Amino acid sequence: MGRTFENLEEFKAAAGEELGTSDWIEVTQEKINLFADSTGDHQWIHVDPEMAAKGPFGGTIAHGYFTLSLLPVIAEQAYSVGNLIMGLNYGANKVRYPHPVLVGKRVRGTATLIETAEIAIGTQATIKFVIEIEGVDKPACVAEVLYVMKGI
Repeated sequence: MGRTFENLEEFKAAAGEELGTSDWIEVTQEKINLFADSTGDHQWIHVDPEMAAKGPFGGTIAHGYFTLSLLPVIAEQAYSVGNLIMGLNYGANKVRYPHPVLVGKRVRGTATLIETAEIAIGTQATIKFVIEIEGVDKPACVAEVLYVMKGI
């Protein structure tokens, strides 16, 4: 489990440090299918196990955006900041998917606080997430994302 910060000031002082790592999350065909239904992305490589078995990865793989959509649960498990009145997803600077996530694999993410900056609506935090796949050398996703937080 990750770190707990009592307040935003304590969190900001951790710039440059690893915040924590989430638990393992199993990527199932059911989760992939639900994501496909939610987004309308029913490409065979994600939802057709029989066809995907003959494809380049030997089975179905998670959507890249599915992998990215795990960031909220990863962040919740990797760190927490107390005494906030607001926390918003503000965007992403860079997102890459170096290795596909095959159905049945487990992933977990590690968060590192890159920097913080004061902006008009609060404190902008730049956090780098690396989502690893159990037993695979390359990460599934490397994402630098932005959050805006406001303390009490």
